Order: sequence, then C-alpha cells, then structure tokens
Amino acid sequence: MKNKKGNRKRAPNIGNRGTVETDPIVQSTVKRTGFTVRKLLQAYYRERGGLRLNLRESFEEREFQELGPYAAHSRNSRGRDRYEPECDIRTVYQRDRDRILHSKAFRRMKDKTQVFLAAQGDHYRTRLTHTLEVSQIARTIARALNLNEDLTEAIALGHDLGHTPFGHSGEAALNAVHPGGFRHAEQSVRVVEVLEKEGQGLNLTWEVRDGILNHRTAGKPSTLEGQVVRLCDKIAYIHHDMDDAIRAGILSEDDIPITIRVVLGDTCRERLNTLIHDIVEQSRGTEYVRQSAEIAEGMRMLRELMFANVYRNPEAKKEEEKAKKMLISLYTYYQEHPEQMSREYRNLIGCGEDKTQVVCDYIAGMTDQYSMHKYEELFVPKAWAVY
Repeated sequence: MKNKKGNRKRAPNIGNRGTVETDPIVQSTVKRTGFTVRKLLQAYYRERGGLRLNLRESFEEREFQELGPYAAHSRNSRGRDRYEPECDIRTVYQRDRDRILHSKAFRRMKDKTQVFLAAQGDHYRTRLTHTLEVSQIARTIARALNLNEDLTEAIALGHDLGHTPFGHSGEAALNAVHPGGFRHAEQSVRVVEVLEKEGQGLNLTWEVRDGILNHRTAGKPSTLEGQVVRLCDKIAYIHHDMDDAIRAGILSEDDIPITIRVVLGDTCRERLNTLIHDIVEQSRGTEYVRQSAEIAEGMRMLRELMFANVYRNPEAKKEEEKAKKMLISLYTYYQEHPEQMSREYRNLIGCGEDKTQVVCDYIAGMTDQYSMHKYEELFVPKAWAVY
C-alpha cells in the first residue's frame, strides 16, 4: 500500500499484541473510524489471509477496551507455575474458575460447617453456600467497579477450599496439634497447588492463588479483585450468619443496637445493600477497594456483636469442644497409622510429602459427616452382630 507520493505506508505494529494499543497508526485509525482495536485487527488478519482472532483473544481485547485502569487483565497475568498452552475459548482466569468449580475440595464444602455444627435444618448455611454468597457479592462489586469479574469469581470460589470440618473450631483443633500451626487460607493454597488431581494440583494463575492466600483480615492482596473478595468474605459471613442466628432463635433484630441500625439499616437486606453501595461509592476510580469510615465502623460494631452473641454463644457452640477432641483424636491416630488413610493421601507420602503434613491434609479435607463416621469406626465399640 502506497501513499500519494508513491512511498510504501508503514504497516501498523501488530506483530506484538502488547504494543498494538499504543501504535500511532492504530490510534489514529481508531479515532478516525470509531472502530475498536479488535475490529481493526480482524480486518488486518482477513487481509493477510483470512485469519481471525480466536474467542479468547476477543475476550482479552474486550477486557482492554472495557475494564477500568486498575483492573487485572487476563493477558497480563503472571502465569502458572507449569506452562500450559492457552485455551482458544477461555481466558486464564475463566479456566481457573472452572478448575475450582470442578474440584473435589469444592464439592466437599457442601458438608462442612459454616457456624452451626452439622446443622440438620434445610436452610442453614454451609461452607459451600457461604462461598457462593461471597462470589455473588464480590462479582456485583467487581462489575460496578469495572474490575475483572472472572478473576474475582475464581478467588471467591477458591478462598475456603482448605477449610476444616466443623468450621473454625476444626481449624483451632488442628492449629493446636499440628507443628507450625494451621491456617485455612494457607491450606486453601496447598489444596490448589498440591492436593487436587492426585498430587498435581490445579496449576492456577499467580493472581488467583495470591487472592486466596490473602483473603484473611490481615491479608494484602496484590490485585483489586483480591481486595474485593477479602472484604466480601466478611460482609457475607456477617450477613448470613446473622440471618441463621435469627432463624435459630439465638438473636433477633431487637438485639441490634440502634447505633448500628441507623448507620447500616434495620434488616439483613438493608445492611447488605448499604455495605455493597458504600464500597462501590468509595472505591470507584481509585486504586484501592475501601469503605467509608462511618460504614467501616458500623460493620466493625456489627461483627463484635456477632462474636459476643453468636460465635461465642454457649448454645450455638456447645458441641464445639467435642468436635475439637474428635479431630485431635483422629489426627493422633493417623499419625500412628498413616497406612489407613485414603489411597491418594498414602500416595502423597510415597511421593515424598511429609507424613505429618499429609495427615493434617487428610483431616482438613474431611467433611463433618465423614469425620464423625471415621471416629465412630475407629473409637466406638460395635455391637456383636450374631444373635
């Protein structure tokens, strides 16, 4: 292609996808025609021989066009520990989300305690429903802030994969007996890096693992998407644990001080709405995810109320000591008899993993019902079956 002087025009620099958007020819063409960069690239590839952007590349281009300036872009991920060819349909964060969703650890959360131990009621939250509520709230905020929803969802779905049976009482039990302690955020990372897929792990991107590790209160996620999940985890459990406590008759709306209700709202629904809107309003256009001082203080007071009336309530927690003793007994037993663990955990020891750590992995991965079944099998005498 030549200009009016007969000289060949310079082709746009599209050999390197990372410099396409800053190429002056591309910029001037976008301004003149109103086309997106993706459309220009498609036209260029057609002229060069009928090539097309695959779906993943189209999604990556859409992210660049639509996401905010501080969002994490799939094409800029720091990548995986082990190289894998790119998918032609899904971005790296979409693949991570799907891997978590299809993992065994994710399915086991349906039978792990949230607050009320091994609750028999149909409507009490479990660790799985908590995870889904965190994901829903986080995606709402991420979308409002023009952040990467796929990365946000992957972090949210994976943040509690390493949680123990019987909620934080199980975590406290393992923390007391396991050398070096036990923290469920670190265990969640171990699940996705090592334990899933027969010791191969899920090979997730760095950003997802960083968000999972840093979802705890003291965590410092490297992405805004991780910051969203860190806040939404607290919002979700305060909201739904209060709803469950009201259902259980442990708490009522009248127990919430007027100072909190004036700031956050008179019902669970109003309080959730207030917390979400405040984060969106305070974080829009900034490089931080944050709350206003007033709403943050109201949430802190509500959290303290929950600890005083629910999380440390003798009625709600009366079975916790039994659960702790049971898990400690199982931990001690399998340290002495690792050959009686499931095959996949025995194989981990055979591949060089530390036996003490693998026993901890085995106990942490149990559901409430499975741990009770194993305890009964090992420690409760059975009646003689012959009459």
